[in-house]
Amino acid sequence: MGARDDDLTQTYVETGGFDRDMSYLPDRITRDGAGGWPVEPGRYRLVAARACPWASRAIVVRELLGLEDVISLGTPGPTHDKNSWTFDLDPGGRDPVLGIERLQEAYFARVPDYPRGITVPAMVDVPTGKVVTNDFPQITEDLFFEWREHHRPDAPDLWPADQRDEMERVMRRIFDDVNNGVYRCGFAGSQDSYDAAYSTLFDALDWLEERLADRRYLMGEAITEADVRLFTTLVRFDPVYHGHFKCNRNKLTEMPVLWAYARDLFQTPGFGSTVDFEQIKQHYYVVHKDVNPTGIVPGGPDLSGWETPHGRG
Repeated sequence: MGARDDDLTQTYVETGGFDRDMSYLPDRITRDGAGGWPVEPGRYRLVAARACPWASRAIVVRELLGLEDVISLGTPGPTHDKNSWTFDLDPGGRDPVLGIERLQEAYFARVPDYPRGITVPAMVDVPTGKVVTNDFPQITEDLFFEWREHHRPDAPDLWPADQRDEMERVMRRIFDDVNNGVYRCGFAGSQDSYDAAYSTLFDALDWLEERLADRRYLMGEAITEADVRLFTTLVRFDPVYHGHFKCNRNKLTEMPVLWAYARDLFQTPGFGSTVDFEQIKQHYYVVHKDVNPTGIVPGGPDLSGWETPHGRG
């Protein structure tokens, strides 16, 4: 059984559970250019849909680090067909820099008849029109470590050396139980797999609620990559995951600590400015025909609370 996810790589396992395909183009853009792709301002274009949580983390990190004038941004529209993300938001339906209608064209320029999912985010080499990599965890890590010479002077230390080991453990649980956990609920193929995913997700959210009760951010008093990775799921929780994915024990707005923490991040430059709630809702409710066959996009919820005081300063 198969169905399309926001990155076109969703798969199911025999137990009826959801398993994400994590096979990506492994190339990296590095300072020394050892793999053939050197850091070079203006050369690469980050293609990342605002609707997709995995792509959104790259958009946030790019802005936090001040790389807007160094790496250009292409934004596909919120919906796609079975083959590819498309540039519906651009004049003539073409990316103005790459000149393509479908992101698939950049994948095929790199690997003719590329057999895997056409995913976002993707780093594209503008001169050749070829995708360099679509490895979303590595992309944001490299934006920090490999592009450091081009960060703005006051860019945050997203990977603090003295906290890196603990941060990796925190991010692993966030990825397994929260980022991916909502998908395991939404695309569960059996009651047992849904029940297990639901329990794991809310156990993790309760753990985060407790962890953030005595610290402003996940690792202490400064924003790190861990916060970026959690934010992209939290900001989608009430608009789509609570109803569309049946993650309905409670809303984010009903978890006092996590709701205040999420608002704190949303109101921080680089976070809320990258969010488009309408695109998020259109993507999930229109693309996921298995879950929502009618394609009707709900009117709610009320999202005005994101701008209210959070009290965590």
